[in-house]
Amino acid sequence: MTRNMVMRILLALVITGAFAQTNTSAAGDAQTELVRASGSSPFANCSIQLLSDFGEINDLNAEVEPWVVVNPQDSDNLVGVWQQDRFTFGGARGLVTGFSRDGGETWRRTFPHFSRCASGNPQNGGDYERASDPWVTFSPGGTAFQIALSFDQIAFPYKQAILVSRSGNGGKTWTEPVALIRDTDPNIGDDKESITADPVHLGFVYAVWDRLDFNSPNGFQGPIWFTRTTNEGATWEPARIIYNPGFNASTIANQIAVLPNGDLVDLFVRFNVSDAVVAVIRSHDKGWTWSAPIIIDSVQSIGVVDSKTGEPLRTGDVIPNIAVDRDGGTLYVIWQDARFSGGLRDGVVLSKSTNGGSTWSAPVQVNQAPNVQAFTAAVDVAEHGKIGVTYYDFRKDNNDPNVLLTNYWQVTSRDGGASWKEIPLAGPFDMRTAPIARGFFVGDYQGLGHAGAKFLPFYVATNSGNLVNRTDVFAAVRGEDGDKGGNDREEVNANPMPLRQRVESHREKRRH
Repeated sequence: MTRNMVMRILLALVITGAFAQTNTSAAGDAQTELVRASGSSPFANCSIQLLSDFGEINDLNAEVEPWVVVNPQDSDNLVGVWQQDRFTFGGARGLVTGFSRDGGETWRRTFPHFSRCASGNPQNGGDYERASDPWVTFSPGGTAFQIALSFDQIAFPYKQAILVSRSGNGGKTWTEPVALIRDTDPNIGDDKESITADPVHLGFVYAVWDRLDFNSPNGFQGPIWFTRTTNEGATWEPARIIYNPGFNASTIANQIAVLPNGDLVDLFVRFNVSDAVVAVIRSHDKGWTWSAPIIIDSVQSIGVVDSKTGEPLRTGDVIPNIAVDRDGGTLYVIWQDARFSGGLRDGVVLSKSTNGGSTWSAPVQVNQAPNVQAFTAAVDVAEHGKIGVTYYDFRKDNNDPNVLLTNYWQVTSRDGGASWKEIPLAGPFDMRTAPIARGFFVGDYQGLGHAGAKFLPFYVATNSGNLVNRTDVFAAVRGEDGDKGGNDREEVNANPMPLRQRVESHREKRRH
């Protein structure tokens, strides 16, 4: 067998997902066991339309933007979701679901009917060209709820919807989607939805998103829209506005956390022409009424670039994340911010509230190599108040402008964030082989779940140098200490992108 034949077989095995399902992080970074959750695209034979006049492509077998949850009825049952086959200018051919029944050691894949490539049924609202922004949650009764933003990019008349599907068997099969809202007005844009099942009150599930409206002569508006089910998804209340920031202002990245006493806390970024802040609103009656905004702090992100070439990455720079300690009720919020470098580079900062979100601590930096850019962080709280944060950084990059070596890390704290322990999860891998979506792109967010005291990072890494299978979704099922050292790099972002431009990048779905 010739060398070329061997390489062709190995490449085919990687693309189909038949290659060994576990590996360890590269370059001696240690012995964290990774399991690939994604596989070959189930939508490869789907006919698609591209904005080819604008240079758009579709990256077959490129997975991005994962999220993961653990079944409270069975900690071995995990459900993860991601975008499958990313488009340059927004969305994917469909959303794929991975489910595991052995704590993440092995994964099987399926998909709800959120898009046309996923055999969407027009009778049930799934006949859309693209799907995006996957999110999933488990109710305390063991029902999984998955939400999507589904939309047309090219078809006329235009349509979009926030869709929800349920699974009563641990993610194996999913109901036909139900539309929480539908729009056909091209001047309306729904965006960045999330869904949270109430762990305190069985049957209550909450969905939230922002909705841009450009129909007024006084300027655009981007209020928070909300709906809920009180009967485990049998019916949903009509969607409604719960906070309006006014004209020429908007929100993004809404995510609801539920406190141990049942109160709801919705996290979001509010921005206008002059500034951006991380804020929350609260509800004491399961979402029926909501407080005025409580400001956590400003967002001082400058974006992330390849400092060697100036090329941008699209990261979670306006997508914060929230988690709650279900034992003590402390809330933790993380976001991307450049304040601790004097505005030279983004890092990951954390703030906490011990009184239900009424007041918040001053931010502290948690990424452990502060001389390089760190980005797209996730936070979760496991048993006994153990905090976990995951993020990417460039501490092991080199001076070669043809690669952008990236690592993925996890830090944990057992003392409320006063001190942190770090372990490597993956890398280095070449971020320059990621799909392009107004920058190198592996997702606006990544997943992080837990079972007991064990965290489950669920994230995207590139398959360095493989342009046929650019990315995969991995679960880090076991983590150990390893090589955390860098190479004394110090990065400066000499090409910061204005915040409004980066928000527009996140909202690229309807730009053409």
